[in-house]
Amino acid sequence: MLKLEIVTPTGQVYAQDVDMVTLPGTEGEMGILPQHAPLITTIGSGEIVARRGLSEDRILVTGGCAEVTAERVAIIAVFATDESAIDENNAEEARKRAEARLQEKLSPEETALVQAALTHSLNQIKIKRRGR
Repeated sequence: MLKLEIVTPTGQVYAQDVDMVTLPGTEGEMGILPQHAPLITTIGSGEIVARRGLSEDRILVTGGCAEVTAERVAIIAVFATDESAIDENNAEEARKRAEARLQEKLSPEETALVQAALTHSLNQIKIKRRGR
């Protein structure tokens, strides 16, 4: 078993014991099993898949880093949302707000954060529409 923990600047999003974790690495997907070699890596935008027995939890993340040890995967993400909690209407509103903010004069730091928010909202919309 692995302990998977996902946190964002606003708090903890996920904490469960899992059998396997698939991460959206910046160079492609990465599968993590118990007793994995220790590593620290950046993660891109995409889905974290946490497998527990026959079930899967899917968490949408946008940017961050992961620390992997033999017993634990700790992820700090800019944004993270459990896919079961995604609301397409809220994601669409967030997309509109982010696009409007990008038209303003922003600092480089603000621009990066707004672009991450835009990416996260677009990915939420994509995931909700995937099943249609």
